Amino acid sequence: MPSTLTENVRKTVLENGLTVLTKEVHTAPVVTVQVWYKVGSRNEEPGVNGIAHQLEHMMFKGTRNRPIQFGRLFSALGSDSNAFTSYDQTAYYGTVERNKLKALLVLEADRMQNSQIEPEQLASEKRVVISELQGYENSPEYRLNRAVMQAVFPNHAYGLPVGGTKADVEKFEVEQVEKYYRNFYNPDNAVLVIVGDFQTANTLETIKETFGKIPRRQGGAGGRTQEAGVISPSLSTQHSLLSTPIVLREPGVGRLLQVVYPLPDANQPDVPALDVMDYILTEGRNSRLYQALVESGLASEVTASVTSLRESGWYEVLVTAGSKQDLKKIDSMLSSAIANVAEKGVTSEEVEQAKTQLIADVILSNRDITSQAMRLGTDETTAGDYRYTDRYLAAVRLVKPTDVVTVINKYLTKEVRTVGFFEPTQNIIAEVGDKPDSAQTTENFSPLAPVLPSEVMKYLPPVDLATDAIAQVLPQEFKFTNGLRILLLPDRSTPTVTLSGHIQAGTEFDPDNKAGLAAFVAENLLNGTNNKNVLTIAKVLAERGASLDFQTHREGVHIEGDSLAEDLPILLEVLADVVKNSTFPVKELELHRQQTLTDLQLELDEPSEVARRIFVQSIYPKKHPLHTFPTEESLQQIQRQDVIGFKAKHYRPDTTVLALVGDFDLDIVRSLIKNEFGDWEVSGQAPTLKYPTVSMPEKIVSVNPVLPDKTQAVTYMGYTGINRYDLRFHAALVLNQILGGDTLSSRLGAEVRDRQGLSYGIYSYFQAGKNAGTFLIEMQTSPEDSSKAIASTREILQQIHQQGVTALEVETAKRTLISNYNVSLANPEELTDRILMNEVYGLDKVELHSFTDKIHKVTLDQVNQAARELLHQDKIVVVTAGPSVLVEKSIR
Repeated sequence: MPSTLTENVRKTVLENGLTVLTKEVHTAPVVTVQVWYKVGSRNEEPGVNGIAHQLEHMMFKGTRNRPIQFGRLFSALGSDSNAFTSYDQTAYYGTVERNKLKALLVLEADRMQNSQIEPEQLASEKRVVISELQGYENSPEYRLNRAVMQAVFPNHAYGLPVGGTKADVEKFEVEQVEKYYRNFYNPDNAVLVIVGDFQTANTLETIKETFGKIPRRQGGAGGRTQEAGVISPSLSTQHSLLSTPIVLREPGVGRLLQVVYPLPDANQPDVPALDVMDYILTEGRNSRLYQALVESGLASEVTASVTSLRESGWYEVLVTAGSKQDLKKIDSMLSSAIANVAEKGVTSEEVEQAKTQLIADVILSNRDITSQAMRLGTDETTAGDYRYTDRYLAAVRLVKPTDVVTVINKYLTKEVRTVGFFEPTQNIIAEVGDKPDSAQTTENFSPLAPVLPSEVMKYLPPVDLATDAIAQVLPQEFKFTNGLRILLLPDRSTPTVTLSGHIQAGTEFDPDNKAGLAAFVAENLLNGTNNKNVLTIAKVLAERGASLDFQTHREGVHIEGDSLAEDLPILLEVLADVVKNSTFPVKELELHRQQTLTDLQLELDEPSEVARRIFVQSIYPKKHPLHTFPTEESLQQIQRQDVIGFKAKHYRPDTTVLALVGDFDLDIVRSLIKNEFGDWEVSGQAPTLKYPTVSMPEKIVSVNPVLPDKTQAVTYMGYTGINRYDLRFHAALVLNQILGGDTLSSRLGAEVRDRQGLSYGIYSYFQAGKNAGTFLIEMQTSPEDSSKAIASTREILQQIHQQGVTALEVETAKRTLISNYNVSLANPEELTDRILMNEVYGLDKVELHSFTDKIHKVTLDQVNQAARELLHQDKIVVVTAGPSVLVEKSIR
């Protein structure tokens, strides 16, 4: 690892004021380009709240030179592109193969100065933004946070929601948004960050060519400007002091407690100690607040974060109450726990462990080039110095126990905090049964013109000739006598190791009356073994800053682990111990059951989760392995002996695969794994399942579960699909990319989201597993727009089914898929997962590199045949979960 995160970073300032940060990383032939503007919701005031976010959306709508949706151009380049708005900045980013670097620079320079904000497009994109805000409003946590932050910062824009409010967004005019664009989107108010496989000298010449001609802003430096018409008062040291909690009594489930303490800005010297404090209070099972609130059963979850911004900061603690627990009691216990730490202090061991975790988290979160560039962009725009994280980490290493106590006494006092309670009112989930709708074609829209790929090609900047191909390094595969398979791929680019694993013990094996059992087992593995109790296991990992997690999917349990390279032996030792020797202590099982019951209540208050459950259960009949979902009754049925029995039956070396990518020696790791897992014994045959054949629905099935008082609706549409071994698999991927693989560039995205403004996000997927597959389309809409969006979606399905797609669409989609795949292999987590799942599916390990050849060979005829066989608008399950307005307007 370089001695610093900013080693090799070069800072250049062009004559027009553009700050350029470049960092060469030659581990993979990919590069990321990011443009950060020093403007965010901090530059707003009530009445124009959300204008920075609205402008971010408009920046994809095209320029004078390229009057075309930029998402389509990024997709054609195969760029993994997106944008976000925050308090202090708005950022646009894309990661591509290195030969497309110049093309990305040309596009970003174009929209820095030439973006067009047309009335019709603004009207449609305002609907999209409102749909996005309604999605946030569905969450009680968001609503509580908004109320509390407004009270903490009554006279500063940090108290406003970053995305804006519906009332303000509805009022935005073209002139306002244009004025904001002209004032803030200028080279002297921007930072261009490039990280990856490029040559600095040549690239700086290209940057001068593309960005150098853009004039700096009239009237000087960035920040809040009078002419912007957007002025926030400077931050007052007098925050709002509320002696009584803010109480939200609204529909929902689950009680929430939020406490916010004002903190200083990012450049203040107390910030490193505050972050160490946060880790001691809330990171992991051994943390002080977890012990006081969760282990006691008062809460099912406690999370916290330190936010350090340009003008201020805050410490936010969020507690999800346990079942039937009183928020006042939880608040009292929270205050006592913090006061206790202030009075009795913290140990050197706690501080050293927190520092190790914090530093490891920073290193582990900066393994891929996109994250490294994000770190540089954040530091330069928030703290005014791209070297901020290096200084910060050096300061973290110096934090002492007395520093932690000092910052608690200084900032976490009862007098300055603002407290919010969310007290849910009754929320009964009413389900509307299967309601086949006979009047399906009564809503007709104007015929849709398909996206014209020729337009995309016309406006796409030229791409450099392809440089040398990606080195085709393949993992080494080993199989032990007990059946355990391991795949190892050394990668010396960072001093870290990423571990992925798969055990054939997923929810497909759940008994009908004990749905949730598979997840119960996986989520309790770390709660104690023959050798170590739960707190010891948590401490062993925390002392090294390593992480280990088990996630249950329908086909298998996924293991995720990562650590610094030197700590891999510890990670492997803990993994082997918990999969071989877990004991499932009664106390931990009962605590977990209560947390799971609370989580279930919260999930069933989310339209997306309700829609997903009913969608899956409407496709797969009872007794099918995928039909069952946990319920309160099934979770109460699970006994400790069920957990022990399931673990003994399904956790076996011969159904386990491990893949590791990172900084290690092959032989050493192989023998480490053999030492830890070699004695894991197997008896009898591994359990198998026979999946029954599921036929397509014979007609349209509409189901509308009602969640009262939600502001946004979520729709799932689809039916059974192909599995991973289907000969049409690669053609289906190309077809899906054209249909709904990208919410800005696909047919669905271009029509439903971009032209009509009906959805914040619309995507389609072929989820292809070992035994079954599902085709689905997912979208979020305003309740009043659901029927129109569904009708448009069905029309597009019918159009592609009957007329097929064009040769140019196929070529563009193939290029996008291949480029996105190559970019994904540069991310160690995605690379490890690819290696793992290829082995789980029984594919040859060369699939890692032959995948792109298979996509390349897909023909137009194959895609159109797949469209005829796999896309159906009249035999489809449509589930829309949301407010009751949906019942009054039957889904068309």
